[in-house]
Amino acid sequence: MTNTYNYLKNQFLKISNLERSNEVFVFLIALVLLAIPLKNIVGSLSLILFIVVAFAKFRRANFTFSKSLLLPIGFYGLMILSLLWTRDFAASVAGLQKELPFLLVPFAFLVMPKLTLAQRDKITAIFSYGMVFYSLGYLTKAVFKYIATRDVNVFFYHELVSLDVNAIYVSVFTSFALFYFINLKNKTDYIRVIIVFLTVMVFLLSSKSIIFIDFLLIICYYSFFSDVPKSVRWLTLTFVSGFLFFSLFFVEQVRDRFLLEYETAFVDNTINEKIGNETDKVYNVSIKQAWNDEQFQDNQFFPGTALRVYQFRIFTEMIKEESVFFTGFGLEASQDQIHKKALQYNLYDGYGDFNFHNQYTQTFAEIGFLGFLLLLMMLFVILKKACEHKDFLHITFGITMIILFLTESFFCRQRGITFFIILYCLFNSFPIQKNIRK
Repeated sequence: MTNTYNYLKNQFLKISNLERSNEVFVFLIALVLLAIPLKNIVGSLSLILFIVVAFAKFRRANFTFSKSLLLPIGFYGLMILSLLWTRDFAASVAGLQKELPFLLVPFAFLVMPKLTLAQRDKITAIFSYGMVFYSLGYLTKAVFKYIATRDVNVFFYHELVSLDVNAIYVSVFTSFALFYFINLKNKTDYIRVIIVFLTVMVFLLSSKSIIFIDFLLIICYYSFFSDVPKSVRWLTLTFVSGFLFFSLFFVEQVRDRFLLEYETAFVDNTINEKIGNETDKVYNVSIKQAWNDEQFQDNQFFPGTALRVYQFRIFTEMIKEESVFFTGFGLEASQDQIHKKALQYNLYDGYGDFNFHNQYTQTFAEIGFLGFLLLLMMLFVILKKACEHKDFLHITFGITMIILFLTESFFCRQRGITFFIILYCLFNSFPIQKNIRK
């Protein structure tokens, strides 16, 4: 009985000490990040728990004013204002619920106790190790699917992680974890194995944008941040380059995604052999056709680059025709306009359901020029502070978002919103001494 009492007493003291310190927020923020790849309801509950605890623990002494955190709050405020002019009130109200983290998460970071650099690193470490276990889980599941189907495609792209979770989003999370481990100064053999494993995982996920971004970031890291000897730098860059080109030339599932863009970008009406057949041929749309053609046919297919060029084209037409430069159509209210354009250009059924696949365009079309400006300001703050602090992981986050926003409407999914706003606040909510990592 005495032993039981002492055990319970010690556990209570541990919990009390945890709550009195900032460590409870380390746990909660890490939990929010780890819940992102899971079902949306799990992510929502973890986010609610973090926000409730942050406000419950609020003390006036904890509050600090941060200009950086006012930007996403203002971003959400503009979304609310768009209710005054939206073309689809119901869609805008639903959008406000989904985008609520832009308001609540910055406020939570303003009122909670300030985290230290070590605590921030602990959060990114927990998330990065979590992505290692997620990756192992995805690959294990793919192995069982391969045994059942003998289809090697289960190891690639959406087949590897499911369309709902989405390979592009998992690529972003895995890539961030990869650069956490790359950025560690003292790498053990165990860490090197993790780096190789996550690198392979990024290639299996086959996101062209993320592979391109990661290649640039690796060059950036070994050119400016790594303290290893030059010979090791060149050896690493040679290995990474060799691995990239080997994958592009010899791994069919990765190669075909890149070749499709290369072969169709500037040549009109190439035949898509993956979709069509001898009797019902399907033709790929080039960039030139996507920008200029007045009508399309049911048997025309838009590769990724051509689709994004077409989407930007109709965006410019909408801005001119509807006079919504300063207001936009309203939050989540642009999809009906995209659908109308799809009918106008006689696109195959389904293309009208795609969003702009460009966060800059999506923001401009929905909440106007001021919203677009606020988005640029948030990205500028990320990159400015990252460079001032010489923090490579912060730079990784900034460059990934800046380039990825050119090809994805990242804020149209709850996973994208949560990942962006948590890391934005985590990196920008408190000052770090300059050159602390020098």
